[in-house]
Amino acid sequence: VQLQASGGGLVQPDGSLTLSCAASGLTSDEYAIGWFRQAPGKERQRVSCISSSDGDTNYVDFLEGRFTISRDYAKRTMYLQMSNLKPEDTAIYYCAAMMSVAGGDRPDQYDNWGQGTQVTVSS
Repeated sequence: VQLQASGGGLVQPDGSLTLSCAASGLTSDEYAIGWFRQAPGKERQRVSCISSSDGDTNYVDFLEGRFTISRDYAKRTMYLQMSNLKPEDTAIYYCAAMMSVAGGDRPDQYDNWGQGTQVTVSS
């Protein structure tokens, strides 16, 4: 299983970015997908996840509805749309897959990880 995250970059506060995670070597509807982020000096934290088959989603509370996770089963690609970005959203963002119906909260629950993509929110 390979996951390739992309779409990060430098964006001004209140701007938007869409991250992509292309998957290969897995059957899409067998894996739940999570998006995590890790800022310098901080632990990796889950920001969102989407279930394997029915598209059920979950978000961490502090996002206040600014992020949207989705997946395209045909393209085996998952997305994280981010809007109204804040400087505190600056981090390396990772996508991860776990063979489960529902996504988990903890990094150790995920079996496969992408390489991460840097998101920097700054004026």
